[in-house]
Amino acid sequence: MDRRTFLAAAGTGAAALSLGAVSAPAVAASRSRVSHASDTPLLRRWFHDTYHSIEAMTTDLGLTADKIDVSGPGTPVPSQNTSPTNIGCGLWSTVAAAGLGVIDQDTMYRALARTVSAVERLERHHGFWLNWYDAYDGSVLTSWPGTGDPVRPFLSSVDNAWLVTGLRIAADADPRLRSRVAALLAGADWSYYYTPYDPADPVAGPGQLRGGFWTDTGEPTGHHYGALNTEPRMASYLGIADSTLPGEHYWHMLRTMVPENGQEQPPQGRYDTIDGVRVWQGHYTYRGRTLVPTWGGSMFEALMVPLFVPESEWSPGSWGTTHSRYVRSQIEHGLAEAGYGYWGFSPSNVPEGGYQEYGVDAIGMQIDGYASNTDRTFVTHGEPLPPASAYTNGVVTPHASFLALPQARGEAIANLKAVARDFGAYDDRYGFRDSVNVGTGRVSDFVLALDQGMIAAALAQELRPGLLQRPFRTGGFASRVRPLLAKERFSIQP
Repeated sequence: MDRRTFLAAAGTGAAALSLGAVSAPAVAASRSRVSHASDTPLLRRWFHDTYHSIEAMTTDLGLTADKIDVSGPGTPVPSQNTSPTNIGCGLWSTVAAAGLGVIDQDTMYRALARTVSAVERLERHHGFWLNWYDAYDGSVLTSWPGTGDPVRPFLSSVDNAWLVTGLRIAADADPRLRSRVAALLAGADWSYYYTPYDPADPVAGPGQLRGGFWTDTGEPTGHHYGALNTEPRMASYLGIADSTLPGEHYWHMLRTMVPENGQEQPPQGRYDTIDGVRVWQGHYTYRGRTLVPTWGGSMFEALMVPLFVPESEWSPGSWGTTHSRYVRSQIEHGLAEAGYGYWGFSPSNVPEGGYQEYGVDAIGMQIDGYASNTDRTFVTHGEPLPPASAYTNGVVTPHASFLALPQARGEAIANLKAVARDFGAYDDRYGFRDSVNVGTGRVSDFVLALDQGMIAAALAQELRPGLLQRPFRTGGFASRVRPLLAKERFSIQP
């Protein structure tokens, strides 16, 4: 079951790749500088149109809805549903728009204050927000729009992390909001989701965060968020930073599962003892490079968090190295392995309708995890790779390329230009459509708040580095999170 379906049920021409090419350092640096200068106006236009989509998805109440259909000529109507993640995306996109001069400071404040007022009205439990609200009146959704399926009230740790992220960015951007945001976050104690480590029974007591709780019964999810290199680590960082989670929690998350557990491939690595915790520093090998896998193999699992927390800067030999290799793996899968001619695989709207988790199966821990195509072509470790012809209905989503800007700027921009040119995937009003079936040419009718929010944050980081990272470089992030990342010693080769 994909993440969006689970949460609904729970709450109810190609960019070229030169493999192995070598350029003289001086020539490469010169080309990089020329590319940087010449592409800046294009990146700014992409941001402007992307932010317009966020504005279009935001209701009069101030809540950014889940998505809009941009296939028609008229003004799109926001979906009825919104989530904590959607709202957080709206907040940080607005701050980014002001920082890049798309809106002025007064406009930013009015937009942020309207959203904060709406968030103050939303029903909460244990200091956290439920997973689905009506974007127009803020009421808790009890039935799913369009189907009428029942929605159970659910508190998601990862989705609350993205709303808290947006609120922290809003408070940093305008001092007038700080006391209100502080009051909202005063009750957000991340230990609510935490199962302390029990050395006598590490399965029942793994030292990790629950996926969430159903508030109608108080029942937790049956799973914990165990994998380190996935987007829920933002909740872990927030909890460690504000001292509601112990620092040792970071070391109890999994680089890979331990060798005796079934997973996508047998991991290599070693045991280290760090801060008194015995850590399995496992890694996978893909196309000759070692890296730390995500759970499913998607881009946003690995690279959404570093839009805000400077992992590569604070841990260049470990986080910085695996992020770069992860991007390279996505590029080579799309261009060399599956032969799509395009790359960038991450959960998105299915161009023909619906929602699916896309990724590169071989760099995720889950057996038969996230495939790069709607037809779900998987690989089995140790067996011959499927031929490129097996990858029918491959789906590329633009937000994945934007996430890759820090690691592969030129290739990401070239890939996005090709997707826009070859498929008409760019909408001059609202930015990139959510996804493209590169086999049939079918382009999604929708833009999604989560994916547009990642694009906006990635462009802000590229155009004005550090703009959205300021609240995650000071306080508990500097004193508690940064030292953990500095101690990180992934077993991947330098």
